[in-house]
Amino acid sequence: MSSRLHLPGPRATSLIYGNMGDIWETESCFLQEKWVEEYGNTLRYKGFFCTNRLLTIDAYAINHILAHSSDYQKPLHVRRGLAKILGNGVVSVGDAQHRQQRRIMNPAFGPAQIRGLTGIFFAKAIRLRDVLTSEIAKNPAANGARIDILPWLNKAALDIIGLAGSNYDIDALNANEIPNELNEAILAVIAIPKFGILDALQTCIPLLCLMASANHILAHYVQVAHRTTERIGRELLMNAKAAARSSAKETGEIDKSSIHGRDLFTLLVKANMATNIPKNQRLSDEDVLGQFATFLGAGHETTSTATTWAFHELALAPEIQIKLREELTSVDTETLSMDDLMALPYLDAVVKETLRVNPPFVHAPRTAMKDDVIPLRRPFTDKNGAVHDQIRITKGDPIFIPILAMNTSKELWGPDAHEFKCENVPEAVSDIPGVWSHLLSFLGGPRACIGYR
Repeated sequence: MSSRLHLPGPRATSLIYGNMGDIWETESCFLQEKWVEEYGNTLRYKGFFCTNRLLTIDAYAINHILAHSSDYQKPLHVRRGLAKILGNGVVSVGDAQHRQQRRIMNPAFGPAQIRGLTGIFFAKAIRLRDVLTSEIAKNPAANGARIDILPWLNKAALDIIGLAGSNYDIDALNANEIPNELNEAILAVIAIPKFGILDALQTCIPLLCLMASANHILAHYVQVAHRTTERIGRELLMNAKAAARSSAKETGEIDKSSIHGRDLFTLLVKANMATNIPKNQRLSDEDVLGQFATFLGAGHETTSTATTWAFHELALAPEIQIKLREELTSVDTETLSMDDLMALPYLDAVVKETLRVNPPFVHAPRTAMKDDVIPLRRPFTDKNGAVHDQIRITKGDPIFIPILAMNTSKELWGPDAHEFKCENVPEAVSDIPGVWSHLLSFLGGPRACIGYR
């Protein structure tokens, strides 16, 4: 019998929504933190129709779940929801297909390859600076011009991911003032509220998919964006294949170990065409096209949102802003290399702190694919008073990993865990099983974010 049935936790506030309505209506992760303070690091809460869900911020438990990604997979309804927007790319496919895609994609996301994209990042950042300077000049004010920064950062990030991801110049910053069809299609989807209650229930209950989506406008623009992305993606795929063949050795071989390219999509296509990869391990054209849509959809909005949060945090902490500016203005060039960036410790601290308190996603759901036992660092006392140092899990059990709550746990980060502070990292956070900088912002294990670098 699953231990989650005997875990302490809050009472449901709705027969249909369980505690889900409370979670949606509560700002940030404060409700989860309240539950942890009241019931302990490992607890259960009620999902749709009062089903029991496991929630834990226990580092040992989270490490076990993330490390055994085949046993704890992204729920089917979550993958359906992601596929609606992003297509069948690496973030939305099932375990076996994900392993195959990651095996081919990993070389394109290596340190050397990312280092080679630095010039693109700076070129578009400088372009954004110039655009914003022009906007400020158009609207002078005694106390300074007011600019909604998020739309501009969305455009800059879309431009960056277009060039760095696929060598496609989206030109969302509109240097030539000529509308770009891919830019218009993607920004139209972003501008529309994503999901209503029916959409959420449809992802959980397949039978409800027979009903039309409550958000007809979203459905229309998603279809338009998918058609546009697929058509452009196929053109880029043909070009990348041609480039790979032209760079092949005289024998016609494409060696995976010597693959180079300016953008991630070209690198991915070349890696997939390498003659030293068995044919049964290669991705289909449809799988490769799925990555193009994923690069664009998942890559740009998370980046622009994180950068917006950085500006927000710096605006609230002028002393940190001043210290950061002093470090940046000490550099005598505006087009830094990766080595130059790595030599700026305070900038690195600001980036890490931004992603600690404002991760791209605040939680990660998983579903147990088999019966299992999850170890715990801190034992829990069940409703019957018995103490347990592990949790028995039954196949199908839903599990909730609270990323933001883990990143701001007072037990790990101290009493001021919610404050934006660029100081030394507490030793206690070394147990957090994140792929990057002792944070869960990019998760960990085999399904950690492939683009975390």
